[in-house]
Amino acid sequence: MLDLALLQAFNHLLAAAPWARARLAPFSGKRARLVLGPLPLDFRIAPDGSLESLGTGEPAVEIVLPATAPLALLQGQGREAMMREAHITGGADFAEALGFVLRNLDWDAEEDLSRVVGDIAAHRLVKAAGEFAAARAEAARRLVENVEEYLRYEQPAGIDQAALAAFAEEVDASRRAADDLERRLADLEKCNPV
Repeated sequence: MLDLALLQAFNHLLAAAPWARARLAPFSGKRARLVLGPLPLDFRIAPDGSLESLGTGEPAVEIVLPATAPLALLQGQGREAMMREAHITGGADFAEALGFVLRNLDWDAEEDLSRVVGDIAAHRLVKAAGEFAAARAEAARRLVENVEEYLRYEQPAGIDQAALAAFAEEVDASRRAADDLERRLADLEKCNPV
C-alpha cells in the first residue's frame, strides 16, 4: 500500500517534469528497485517514462539509499549528498538515468498548494515553511557550537597539553628515582653479601 503511494508521488513529480519522463522513456519495460531502509519499492518504467507497479522479480537496477535519507533531506543536506551515499547496482545506462532523475527531480510545493489555497496563500505558506526550516537549522548549528564550547572550556573532555607534559615529567622523574634506588640496592648487595 505504501509502495503505491510512493509510486503515485513519484508519478506526480514526473508529470510536472517532461525532461525526466523523456530521460526514462528509452528504458520502457525495465524493472528497478529503490530501497530505503527496510522499504523496497519495485517498479517498471512505462512507455511514457512514468513508473508502474509490478510484482516481484529481478530488477535491472537497484538503488539502495541510506536509511537516514529522509532525515537528511529534512535537515537540508540535499539529494546530492544522499545519492553519493547510495549503493547502485545494475545496468550502467539505466542506473545513470534513474540516478540523474532522482537527483534532479524537484517538487514545486508552491504550485501544488496554489491549486488548493490560492497563489498568495501558497506563496506565504511555502515562505513560512522555508523560514521555519532555516530557523531550525540555525538553532541546531548554535546548539552544536554551544556544546562544543562547553566541552572545550567548561568541562574539557580531552587532555590539556600542559597537563600532559607535566604528567610526563612526573613519570620521568619517578622512573629516574626508581633507577637510582635499584642502583643503590645493587651496591648494598655487593657490600653485604648474604
